Amino acid sequence: MKSIIPYGRQNITEDDIQAVVNTLKSDFLTQGPKIAEFEQVFANYIGSKYALAVANGTAALHLSAMSLNVEPGQKVITTPITFVATTNCVRYCGGEVVFADIDPNTFLLAINKVRNLLEASPKGTYQGIIPVDFSGRPVNLEAFRKLADEYDLWIIEDACHAPGGFFIDSNGQQQKCGNGNYADLAIFSFHPVKHITCGEGGMITTNSKKLYDRLCNLRTHGIQQNPDFKLYNHGGWYYEMQELGYNYRLTDIQAALGISQLTRAEEGIITRRRIAKRYNDEFAGKSFIKRQSGLVNGHAYHLYIIEVEDRIGLYKKLREKNIFAQIHYIPCHLMPYYRQFGWQERDMPNAEKYYQHCISLPMYPTLSQEEQQYVINTINAFYKS
Repeated sequence: MKSIIPYGRQNITEDDIQAVVNTLKSDFLTQGPKIAEFEQVFANYIGSKYALAVANGTAALHLSAMSLNVEPGQKVITTPITFVATTNCVRYCGGEVVFADIDPNTFLLAINKVRNLLEASPKGTYQGIIPVDFSGRPVNLEAFRKLADEYDLWIIEDACHAPGGFFIDSNGQQQKCGNGNYADLAIFSFHPVKHITCGEGGMITTNSKKLYDRLCNLRTHGIQQNPDFKLYNHGGWYYEMQELGYNYRLTDIQAALGISQLTRAEEGIITRRRIAKRYNDEFAGKSFIKRQSGLVNGHAYHLYIIEVEDRIGLYKKLREKNIFAQIHYIPCHLMPYYRQFGWQERDMPNAEKYYQHCISLPMYPTLSQEEQQYVINTINAFYKS
């Protein structure tokens, strides 16, 4: 197969293009009516009370940390297996990132490891937890919420990989990722390889009106627009900067694309789950597979990950065959930046072992059956040689 098969790919339709063109022809390109429309339809899709559109997932993380008043010296617990933006948002505010190891079976932040950290220190040592719905597999936030409440901690759910994903709570109810029932805030990314793309973009969801109002100000330079909360009022032109914020706004052009993409969100999830099932069926019982993502109820399958022997050899062979598999992720605690704080090899044994064997296979709704079979055949042939 000559054409490149990436690990992820955007899906842009004529309807998407027309939605953007219509906005380009409208009166608004930046902060117009499409922003509020996108926020409303996304909140409805996720099941949260409030949604706030921002420039990207990193901006969503940064604003979330700011809104929860992360300050220099405060400690926040998160997973080493995530993109560095998850951890960096704490550092942007001067906080201290404390890693807890992953569960080797789910690849998610291990709640028992988090509990061990909390029990080993006096109450008040830690301020919050950032679990990640890694690869699209939902974290059981009900369990994390119970633990967080014991220690007076907030929770930011990094749901960038999991719009449309869900877990089943103790009452047998579906809890959609980002719905705000257990996390104080949740964040999403609209990068091209994600389920929904705006080119770039992000969203913060919450059920807290207080947090939502503060996020609105922080997104736009810390400027207060509500006349009821202004300290002064010189007239209709008057705006008031009350704290240091950022220009983290999305545009109407991007929002129009996001609205169009959302109309196919459930269809995309169904297709991703079908692709995952085929991988699972084809690789079932294969000796070279150490562990695979597995079919999990509520999994959103942003990524399909397997752990294999000779991962480097397989990675190179796939590239030779124009299959651009990827590695997700290099453990954050081993990045040179975080090593300066004392993190080193063997601190997170589960995460480090996972990193030695993991590889993300092509996973996106437009992946054809022929392309997927080519990927499967190439992997099988490599391990038979």
